[in-house]
Parts: sequence; C-alpha cells; structure tokens
Amino acid sequence: MRSYPTKRIKGFHPFKCLLSAAVWVAICVPAGAPLYGADKPITLGVVIDEATPLEREPLQDYLTKAMGRPVNLAAPDSYSETVAHLADGSYDFACLGALVYMRARAEYGVIPLVRRTIDLHYRSVFITGADSSIHSLRDLKGKQFAFGDIDSTSAHLVAYHELLQAGINPNTDLKFRYSGSHPATAAMVENGVVDAGAIDETFFNFLIINGKLDRKKVRIFYTSKPYVDYVFVARKDVPEAERERFASALLALTEGKDHRVLEILRATQFVAANDQEYTLMRQMAHELKMF
Repeated sequence: MRSYPTKRIKGFHPFKCLLSAAVWVAICVPAGAPLYGADKPITLGVVIDEATPLEREPLQDYLTKAMGRPVNLAAPDSYSETVAHLADGSYDFACLGALVYMRARAEYGVIPLVRRTIDLHYRSVFITGADSSIHSLRDLKGKQFAFGDIDSTSAHLVAYHELLQAGINPNTDLKFRYSGSHPATAAMVENGVVDAGAIDETFFNFLIINGKLDRKKVRIFYTSKPYVDYVFVARKDVPEAERERFASALLALTEGKDHRVLEILRATQFVAANDQEYTLMRQMAHELKMF
C-alpha cells in the first residue's frame, strides 16, 4: 500500500496539467461496451490546465483523420480518474504524468507510446515572494510551503526529493500543505499564504507570460535537475496496429505545417517513449514510498 504525507489543504481542485484553458467535453464509451472494435470511436483522455489555446477541433480533426475513425477528446478531472477509465476500457489512449504513469504501468499494464521532446528534460521550480529572505532550499526550514497535487510529478515527487537532497525533511522541517494545482500554488505564494512552493517550470513561465502571475511579486529561487515526465500511453488491450497508428500520428507532427495541433499540445515535436526511461524516476518514487 502506498503511503504519503497526510497534510492536504481543503478547497482546492485536483491538479490539472498539460492541456488547458477550455473545458473539453468528455465523451466516454459506456463501461459495458466491447473492449475494442472497428466501429468503436477512439477516446483520448487528457487532464486539462490553463496553459493551452481554447480550440480542441484541430487536434480532434487531425487524430480522426490519422486513425480513420472518430476520435473523442475526454477531459477527466484528475489523473486517478484518467487511470480508472483506462482500466475499465472507457479510454483507449491518455496522457499521464510520470508518477501516475508508473503506477498505471504496474497495476494495469498501460503501454508508453510517445512524448513531447520537452518531457525528456522537464524541471520543477521553487518559488517565493520577490522580497522573501529565502534564497536556497535550506532557507525553507521552518517555513510554510505548498506542494501541488499529491499525484503530481513536478509539484510533489520531484519537489519532495529535491528537498530531502538539500537536507530538508518536509515532515519535520516544513509546515506544508497541498494546494491541489499549479495555479493555486502560484497564487498562494504571490498572496503570502505560504512562504514558498513548487510548480512545473513550463507552467510558471506560462503564468508569467500571460500576466496571471506578477513577476514583481514572485521569483524562482531554485530549479530542479532535469527529469523525464509526461507520456502518452495506450490501454494494454488496444491492438498493436492501432497503437502504432496513434503514435505515428503524433510523431509525424511538424512545426509550421501542424502549428495549431502542436500549440494545443504545448509541443514542438514528439519522440518515441519507452518504460526504461523511467528507471531513475521509479527508484525515486519507491524511496519516497509514493509508488
């Protein structure tokens, strides 16, 4: 059984990442439907966030053409819901963060297919108030701190590990809480609710660029080492030909020609993924008893 630190802030929505800004309508196949069939629409599940354009049609149209059958885009509320739908056959494909992927791989045999090039060198950032006296991880001792969602790779697993490596035990040296999302963590730091927090670097940049976070009030004081994160996966009983067709569709995306689709995915290019790339992340999660 997995065990986690138990402090969780109430009132915040579960972590939302990768796709964004619009609430996509989730169209799922009933649980009683056949596991796979030539006439069955394909469903891709992606947890949304605020960092992607409003449109979903370019991606849906592109995948429908590539797969040769209708593709529905589903917007689950959390990673746990995404994995549940992969397990019961409602979703054929999904995008998962590293931590949840490793659990889903172990429990349900999901198959890694592709990832964005950026996901090979993902980073977490630790942020604090612009006028804060915090300039290193060691300065966090005794401070109020916010992790993101408990299932987040960037805002929990990696952040927790970086703190331990710096000699800070979150359970004894910090007064921490879970904000539930990257935007919530950023807002809590900006408003002084906590002294510092950890979030996804790409999301921090999105908030700054789009004026959702005041760079005059918040600054980065530590950046994690790079790690492997998000991956697009297939349910284990999706036929190999269908898996290859889906992977090939994303691998074929090129900047310029497919700009609108890549923009929705916050990507510039896709590369093939394999489970061996998660060896170090899996060891880290085991050590922290998060997997």
